[in-house]
Amino acid sequence: MSVARAFRRAASSALAVRAPRIPPSRAASTSAKQDVDPQLDGYPQLPFVSRQHLSPYGWQDPLMRRNIGDPLHEEEEVLSMWGPDIPPVPPSAAATQFLIAVSAFVGFGFLVRYGLLQDPPALRREYPYGGLVTELGGLDDNK
Repeated sequence: MSVARAFRRAASSALAVRAPRIPPSRAASTSAKQDVDPQLDGYPQLPFVSRQHLSPYGWQDPLMRRNIGDPLHEEEEVLSMWGPDIPPVPPSAAATQFLIAVSAFVGFGFLVRYGLLQDPPALRREYPYGGLVTELGGLDDNK
């Protein structure tokens, strides 16, 4: 009996629609109660929620995650399944990870350049009179 109850509970939670995760920047820029848009003129004012947040189960059209006859949002091209992808990592965390990776790469370069490369085993030869420019037929401008 408890196995059947656990199976029903797991199935119902898998089919349940999750609440959409609204980015903090969007939550701060919009009020909790949306103002009535005068340009809709009686068309239902639907919430600004991407279809990518919705559960893929329980729709007549599971590819687009909508039922036949449902009204479209006024910004459907942005909120549809074919709209811009919702980033799985917040932009601030992605920027932090990118900066860490770049600093590790640059730090490794400095380590190789200044820590691991040895000086040449002998000193470079120095010639008198400005490196023998005139003796080898060079110009004084090429010193």
